[in-house]
Amino acid sequence: MLTRIISGAVGVAIMVVVFIFHDTIVLPIAVSAMVAVMLFELLRAVKLEKCIPILMAVEACGISMPILYSYYYYVEKTEKMDCVVRDVRIDGVVTLAAFAFTLAAAFIVFVTWLKKHNEIRYEQVFFALAAMVLVPQAMSTMVRIDRMNEEHGLFLLIMGLCGAWIADTGAYFTGVAFGKHKLCPEISPKKTIEGFVGGITFTGIAYAVAFSLRSGFTAERAAIAFVIGAVCAVIGTVGDLSASMVKRQIGFKDYGKIMPGHGGLMDRFDSVLFVLPTFYIMIAVVEDILEDNGAGILG
Repeated sequence: MLTRIISGAVGVAIMVVVFIFHDTIVLPIAVSAMVAVMLFELLRAVKLEKCIPILMAVEACGISMPILYSYYYYVEKTEKMDCVVRDVRIDGVVTLAAFAFTLAAAFIVFVTWLKKHNEIRYEQVFFALAAMVLVPQAMSTMVRIDRMNEEHGLFLLIMGLCGAWIADTGAYFTGVAFGKHKLCPEISPKKTIEGFVGGITFTGIAYAVAFSLRSGFTAERAAIAFVIGAVCAVIGTVGDLSASMVKRQIGFKDYGKIMPGHGGLMDRFDSVLFVLPTFYIMIAVVEDILEDNGAGILG
């Protein structure tokens, strides 16, 4: 227990430092480092971590994504050209670069597979390709969320990360108090339907309160925030169960040991991979609609 507390405290301290310097290059570098570790853990899970060409290709592709998206927002902020032309041009360059990096990495993976087809199976290859796309794109959403709003970016980033973790906390305590019916006993024996519902409710309320404290209470803001929180809780549970299913099928207890007592980064951020993109899309759509009406940050 002491080891778990200490490693958790160290993790929180590192996160606080990153949050303090969130509007600098520190955030994308931190995200790139996390992506590198998470991809290594996933490749290790399918026994590809010792295949250097695949490891290097997947890691290079993953590490580049947060930096690319950071560059987009940096140039967007400093360029003086016409707004519409600027956005289209920069977005096109970043999208093309991201596609090129991903395609080049996939090419290396397939060439390596052809050379070592007697050693590497197709399940390993396509798992590596899926991880190479999902993990960097999902984690890079941290940069997108932080940079999407100068005034509220850090707040939104924290809420996006908490979308999964609040749900876990609410589900745990509700499940302990009222849990009787198993949600997915073969995948996660401790999860209950009551805990699942409690996690959704708890997250929705936490979001409604947090956004109301941030921008002032209105019924509309609280309702929108509650819905976003509830959706994030559902998506986070799906992500958590999916990661647990992968671990059970490959016979892993934890993806890694980088956080003693907690496992690897994939064990801590499995649900975040699903929650962050969902949160980003919902916030972007809602804010776009509300800004047309002269409002911001959910009303």
